[in-house]
Order: sequence, then C-alpha cells, then structure tokens
Amino acid sequence: MQVELRRGLPRVAGGDPWPPAGTVEVEGAPAAPAAPAAPVAAPADTAPAADTVEVPLRQGLPRVEGGEPWPPAGTVRVAAPRPSQSAEANAANAALDSNAADTATDLISVPLRRGLPRVQGGAPWPPAGAVRVPAPPAAAPALPSEAPQPQPEPATPAATVLGDAVAKAAPVAKAAPVAKAAPVEKVAGVEPEGVDRQWLPWAIGALVLLAASVIGARWFVGTDTGADFIARYDGLQPLPDNAPVGFPAWLNWAHFFNMFLMALIVKTGLDVRRETRPDAYWQPKKGGKKISVTLWLHQVLDVAWVVLGVVFFVLLFATGQWMRIVPTSWDVFPNAVSAGLQYLSLDWPDENGWVYYNALQELSYFVTVFIAAPLSIASGFRMSGLWPKAWSKVPVGWARALHFPTMVYFLIFVAVHVFLVAATGLRGNLNAMFAARDDASGWLGLILFLLAVAVTAAGWWAARPSVVTPVAQATGKVTRR
Repeated sequence: MQVELRRGLPRVAGGDPWPPAGTVEVEGAPAAPAAPAAPVAAPADTAPAADTVEVPLRQGLPRVEGGEPWPPAGTVRVAAPRPSQSAEANAANAALDSNAADTATDLISVPLRRGLPRVQGGAPWPPAGAVRVPAPPAAAPALPSEAPQPQPEPATPAATVLGDAVAKAAPVAKAAPVAKAAPVEKVAGVEPEGVDRQWLPWAIGALVLLAASVIGARWFVGTDTGADFIARYDGLQPLPDNAPVGFPAWLNWAHFFNMFLMALIVKTGLDVRRETRPDAYWQPKKGGKKISVTLWLHQVLDVAWVVLGVVFFVLLFATGQWMRIVPTSWDVFPNAVSAGLQYLSLDWPDENGWVYYNALQELSYFVTVFIAAPLSIASGFRMSGLWPKAWSKVPVGWARALHFPTMVYFLIFVAVHVFLVAATGLRGNLNAMFAARDDASGWLGLILFLLAVAVTAAGWWAARPSVVTPVAQATGKVTRR
C-alpha cells in the first residue's frame, strides 16, 4: 500500500523539510489510523478508562538550537491493545531478537528512516539500508451483516516494529518553523561592550611609568653626577662644518605629501585588518587574483609613498640635508641620553630646528627614515600580490609579524612629533616645516598647516569603497564577489 513519508527537519539551515514530500510502497502494511492533534491529559478528578494504558511519550529532536528534546518528558493514556495484537507484537519482537532467518516467508523488508547526523558535518544516521520485520497479520474481512466496530486508538509502545515504521512514515501536521534569533550586527564605529576597557590597564600602566620616569629624571639631574653629565653632554647634535642651514621648499612639500599618504595608509591598513566581507573586489584587466577594493587602495597608496620616498632620498643626498638626520659622530649617543633626561625632567633642551636638531631628534629621524620606512616597504611588498612566487625562501609570516608593529611605531613617532612641535614653539616650527621660513611669530605656516589638515581629512573621508570604486574600475574590473 502507499504510505506518505513523514517529513522531518531541514538538512541545511533555511532549507526545506527532509525528506521531500512523497509516498513509499509498503507491502502488506496496515493503514495507520490518524493520530490525534495533541494528547489531552485526563483531569485529575476523572478515573482513567479501563481500556486505556499509560505509556511514555517518545522524545525527538529539539525545536530550537541548544534546546531540550521535544516533546517534554511525560506520559499519555492511550487505548489498550487487544490481547491478540499484544501477543503478536511480542512474538515479532522475539523473532527479531533471536535473529530470525531472512528467508522466512512471514518477514518483509522495510527501509530504515534516516535522521540528522550524530556529529557536525557527518552523514545522516542511521546509514542507508533496510530491516526485515514480521509481516502483520491479515485483517479478517468483516461480515456484511455486522456493523462496523469503532477501532480503538493505537497503542504506540505495544505496536509492532512494522507498525511503528509505518506510523513514523504517516503524514503529520507540519510544525511552524521556529524563528532563529537574528545575529547581533556590529554597528560601524561602535565596539562590543568590554572591548574599550582592555586598553585601560595599559593606559594606566603607561601613565604610572611616565610619572616614575619624570620623578627619577628630576632626581638624577639634581644630583652632582647628573649635573656633571648634562654639563659635559648638553644634548646638541654634533654637525659637520658644511651642514646646510634651514629647510628648502622641496622638503616642505615632501613633508606634506608624507603626512597625507601616511594618514591614508594607516587608515586603509586598519580597514583591511577589520573587514570581513568586502563591499567590492578588484581584479586586473588581464585576469588574476581578486583583492578587496580597500586592499587595492592601500597598495596604490603604498606605491605612491614608495615613489615619494625615492624622490626624497635623491634630493636628501643631493642637497646635503642628510647631514641633519644621519649621525656623523659617536657623541650622538650620550648627547641623546642627555636630551632625553632633560625632556623627562621638564627642563627641556634648547630648540632651534632651523639650524640643528638635538641628538635625540637626530636619532629618531634616522631610525624613522632609514630603518622603519624600509622595513615597512619590504614587509608590505612581501605580503602583496606583486611578490614573485619564485622567492619563496622569505616566509610571509615574518612580514605579517613585522608590518603591524612598524605601523605602531609610526603612530607613536607622529604623536610625540606633533606634541613637541606644539610645545616648543608652534608658529615658529610650522613656519619652518610648511612655509620654509625662519619666523617665530608669523602665521603663514599655521595657515598652510590647517589647509594640509583639511586636505588630509578630505582624503580620509574619501578612502571608502563607494568613492574609490569608480577610480578602481579605470585600472581593472570591479565586482561584488
């Protein structure tokens, strides 16, 4: 006879119930009577009927992820089976337990009903196959003169194995899908609760260390040993006699472009580290590996920064400005220590950046220009798609471990640099850096600096996929996936 398949939960999230709707041919199976919509417990004050028995409910899978099996553990009263049926069921189960021969004429093959996997990513359980069960007894035909007798409700626990299989395959009311909780979306610019607090111990520790350094430096400078050390090494930069004085105009322009490019490089680099689902992808016109538009912009800015660095290095050595940031005497090291002690003791060394730097500034500029910048370029080149595949001896893990700390160094350097520019004579320093003038009271350098900040802020705002995508399409193919 044809029996409709019982449909269970979907095999994949958001899919249709499994198996698909249909029927299966079962030879000699009795028609399963319709199950009640829901078991109704008898009132407490009502005595159970004599022809009913109490059986435990069969629990299935949870209705919601991580929930308890459904339905809850309990019992239900159902109609008691007829003695003949109970005896036949016991005989059938006994035959199965004793591994009755498959060649018996009273056995039929029933396919196994497969459920969900037992482990994540595994195959459905149990494996595909069939089981041989005793055939149900043929129902005796009713006499014409006899009136049809109402059939009692089936007793689920006392049914035969075949009857249980057919009952499981019988159609049931489709349960309404349980709505899953919507994932918590991360709002742009807002970190989850607790993320901002992880920096609090570091900030407190840095402040405590700075306060201890200031106290220790002031104590040491006040001693005879500290005073003699500062008198011997005043912290000034030892310069050659032919060192240039002042800043040329090209150095001012290079300073502005360096500020602009570094701000956008840091911004896009952090965006690349944070993005999980890019808005668009860029691919070369001739084909190749796809990268996110944000990564494409980051690499374009890197190339522009490298070009600026090449021009800067050429002009730096062609005009002699290298002598201002390259140590030419071993005395630079004790003078740098002396300058650091004077800064920490809050009795700062003399400043005259138009003519010379102090020794600590000289070492800082040397490390930034000749060590940090090349390391940043080399590690970024190793991580990019431009790196030749044949050069596999340089591990990419080394580049990843070096690139981000280099960016952190640049951020610390910029923060200290901006602080000292503002604290040691803002207008005079800005006139030298942006207007190429030795003027401590003019306003031109400050005006040019504010214009440079405005341009950098506009570039920061424009460094987003919606603005960059039309530009990226001119150099390659941009797609959503």
